[in-house]
Amino acid sequence: MHEVSIAQSILDIAITECRKAEYKRINSISLRIGKVSGVKVQSLLFAFDIIKIDTIAQGATLICEEVPVAGYCPQCHNNFEVASDLILACPECGGTRFKINGGRELDIVEIDVD
Repeated sequence: MHEVSIAQSILDIAITECRKAEYKRINSISLRIGKVSGVKVQSLLFAFDIIKIDTIAQGATLICEEVPVAGYCPQCHNNFEVASDLILACPECGGTRFKINGGRELDIVEIDVD
């Protein structure tokens, strides 16, 4: 369950940035999590709810936006997204020389503070 260490890293970053800007409380942290990032969102939420206790993020919520798997096919110059976790071929031309360019990320996009 590596989500505990990921949640701890997210919390550490949020607290550091909050203190740098001299804010006192974190209300929420918004994330973009790629569908094939390897992060289980429910486990991350559970871990965050436990580790935030007795911190300036005690009342904070973790908001997670799932990012679909996306790719680019150099054969047909098609940018595409797929609903599944697995891409075997470009959905437009069937080419197999595509590059995955989305769906692996884990980004903090916003920290709401007071």
